[in-house]
Amino acid sequence: MQKPSKKIIAAGVATLAIAGGGAGVAVAANGDDDASDTPITGDALAQAESAALDYVGEGTVTGTEVGDEESKYEVEVTRSDGTATDVQLDGSFAVVSSEDDGAGDNGDG
Repeated sequence: MQKPSKKIIAAGVATLAIAGGGAGVAVAANGDDDASDTPITGDALAQAESAALDYVGEGTVTGTEVGDEESKYEVEVTRSDGTATDVQLDGSFAVVSSEDDGAGDNGDG
């Protein structure tokens, strides 16, 4: 059996690297993009912040979003220890779910 030439192996490695890089770009393009988030404003912001802080118990609101994929409103609350919780609210500002993000995973919205 003949050994594959170094040129064929190099071409195969290059092809895999290019394909892998393209997949990374596709994932980044379809990932969660905070730049496209619409923040909550006005009276809705005050109500959403109050509901989220009441639910979490303590912390600072570090991000908000209208029309989140999971609910009408999303409010991120970061505690003094650095852990964050995303609180999902319906149109009446009732909590529908929450998810702990962990330390250092707070948003900018």
